Amino acid sequence: MDKRWINISELAALVNGEWQGDDVAICELTGFATAVKGQLAYIDDIRKIEAAAESNASALIVPRDIGQLALPVIKVTDPVWAAAVIHNYLLKRDFVASGIDSKAVVGGNCSIPMDVSIAALVVIGDGCRLGNRVAIKAGAVIGNDVRLGSDVIIHPNVTILDGTVIGDRVIIHSGAVIGSDGFGYAHDREGRHVKRPQVGYVQVDDDVEIGANVCVDRATFGRTWIKRGTKIDNLVQVGHNVEIGEDSIIVSQGGISGSTTLGNGLVMGGKAAVSGHLKIGNRVTMAGKAGVMNDQEDGAVVAGFPAFPHKKWLRSASIFQKLPDLAKEVRELKKQLDNIADKLPSE
Repeated sequence: MDKRWINISELAALVNGEWQGDDVAICELTGFATAVKGQLAYIDDIRKIEAAAESNASALIVPRDIGQLALPVIKVTDPVWAAAVIHNYLLKRDFVASGIDSKAVVGGNCSIPMDVSIAALVVIGDGCRLGNRVAIKAGAVIGNDVRLGSDVIIHPNVTILDGTVIGDRVIIHSGAVIGSDGFGYAHDREGRHVKRPQVGYVQVDDDVEIGANVCVDRATFGRTWIKRGTKIDNLVQVGHNVEIGEDSIIVSQGGISGSTTLGNGLVMGGKAAVSGHLKIGNRVTMAGKAGVMNDQEDGAVVAGFPAFPHKKWLRSASIFQKLPDLAKEVRELKKQLDNIADKLPSE
């Protein structure tokens, strides 16, 4: 990839930062410990300033309250956010349309514009509609009647099944399966399982990113819906008819059971799980490994299994660690009481 050289004055304007020092040109962003000339680094903690000042970087992104440094700097309120914006800007390249590879298979009655890149061994079913600047990498399978918006990136070996609707600027990473059957069965008197047909679909709105090996089930009826701006980590299970609100974060190995609705701004820690048919409010935070089995109000912060308020969980965890000592004290007190009882005169 060709490097783009950008002056830090331009990068500072991009993040509403304050630029100080020489207006040096930058081509890459990296950590300050490994940075070399031509690279920009950042620090998010004033305690790292001495080490960063000795960096070989050409410039630094630093918090606004840091004093004068020998290196050129961009001073910002949030260095981590600024570094992410600048890093994306430095890596941005114009879309290059390679067209449809001769080893790809495209079904009938599809609408595919000229400015796409469809790699070898991609399979696209009948009746699909693709937006502009769509990139589908090798081995991906797109079912029938799928809709992909503009500027979508589908990584290798993704499976998007029939009827799925994908918005603009969506990224789906390798191995993800979008639109597989929801897990639904009825049972007869002998306990035999009868599959309930899953005839709904999945809708993924604009600016969603879905990690590797994520599974999003189609709805039994209606839709499973991932709303705008939500980011899903690797190895997450989203059950049928689930709705995930805007700008939510679902961390690796999380699981959401069917027909649960989650509000906007949700944060689910790693391995957190949510039971089915629940209503989770806006801005709810679930600690890692939390098991949520009840509805949650807006702004709730929960932990543990079954999940309950995080502050109470911290106190409970502190007591739990002390239980062996407490049990020992109780046994000693019992012995003392037994000794006292033995010395009391009998009636």
